[in-house]
Amino acid sequence: MGNLNLKGNILVNDFIQELKWRGQFNNATPEIENLLNQEKITGYIGFDPTSDSLHVGSLAQIITLIRFQKYGHKPIALVGGATGMIGDPSGKKAERKLLSEEEIRYNAEKIKTQLNTILNNNPFASEPIEMVNNIDWIKNLTVIDFLRDIGKRFTVNYMLAKDSVKSRLETEISFTEFTYQILQAYDFYWLFTHKNCKLQMGGSDQWGNITSGIELIRKMTGEEAHGITTNLITKADGTKFGKTESGNVWLDRNKTSPYKFYQFWINTSDEDAKNFIKIFTFLEKEEIDELIEKHFQAPHERLLQKRLAKEVTTLVHSKQDYEDAVKASDILFNGSIEELAQLPDDLFKDIMEGVPVSHIPYSTLESGVEVVDFLTTYTNILPSKSEARKMIQSNAISINKQKISDTKQLITSNHLINNKYILVQKGKKNYYLCYAEK
Repeated sequence: MGNLNLKGNILVNDFIQELKWRGQFNNATPEIENLLNQEKITGYIGFDPTSDSLHVGSLAQIITLIRFQKYGHKPIALVGGATGMIGDPSGKKAERKLLSEEEIRYNAEKIKTQLNTILNNNPFASEPIEMVNNIDWIKNLTVIDFLRDIGKRFTVNYMLAKDSVKSRLETEISFTEFTYQILQAYDFYWLFTHKNCKLQMGGSDQWGNITSGIELIRKMTGEEAHGITTNLITKADGTKFGKTESGNVWLDRNKTSPYKFYQFWINTSDEDAKNFIKIFTFLEKEEIDELIEKHFQAPHERLLQKRLAKEVTTLVHSKQDYEDAVKASDILFNGSIEELAQLPDDLFKDIMEGVPVSHIPYSTLESGVEVVDFLTTYTNILPSKSEARKMIQSNAISINKQKISDTKQLITSNHLINNKYILVQKGKKNYYLCYAEK
């Protein structure tokens, strides 16, 4: 259980200390740090399949499991095929919509594959990380057994005191969600007795559920179990982490493409990048401190964002996906129109997502249209002809990456890229697509 430094000396393994300097540590049971440094233990984190993909909010927990493995411990990833049917009230202001058994089963398989790929695509994967699904043991519980053997160990007073329940009492909480903490506690008990799992980890909103499991284990076995929670991820400006104008940033490439995923990280603010590079990468403290120092000496070079995007895109997708995303971004901002035209259609669509789109009759382009009319009458890129002339005269308009200087220039079908579209640029960052309609 040792990491070697350059001189061959054993460094103290301290999983919790690493969480602390990365700004992730939130809470822990009193004796866990000593236990972690004395022996190899098994710990788990649960992921409920409420969707067919996890999003970047779950990525911090996935990385926590990998860090746990880094220090020689045994991580388990639990997919909540059973608890996902109930719904965790933690952090929710209203009742979740219940999914069907078929939906949960489908989601669970998708998430299991996703977790397996990311968890074992890490620099510390000396052996595959174990995956379990709580439907495998909860499906065998009868209602009577559950109430007599498990439910009997919890008082209503104890359950009402949990934050996840208290926060919902003023609105409403169903009996179904009220009992969620018991099912999660039973998961911990089952893993404790069958896998010698002594530790449950999760976000800070899971502390109540984790301590319920610790209490159940103590009552049923007389032994001690432990918990660690990490801080929920927040953005410096107070907006929700992992949300964009188009919605959640997913880990599934079919829901958020590798290019869009890369762009999410590359577009983070300086302050967020400074925090996220600690939370979402495996770079060591010295390298991160050096990167931060260099970044703020020349913020315009965006060193932090570039390294963050590289590390996370490579972990979740692949090195090739990262390189393709960098290439596509470079072509868009610095490349030629010929290079842009050679990009695969799906990657081109990713790059242009959110770009305003207009249409022009193909016949109009065959006969040709003056650029001022093209920018105003046909595409509405500019509000008036006088504004269009002004922008052209100030070298602020490009057609297919070529500056336009003549207000009388004709735009024709010869300007069409791949005989489909024309790319218009206003200033440095404002792009527009005009498609030809035949």
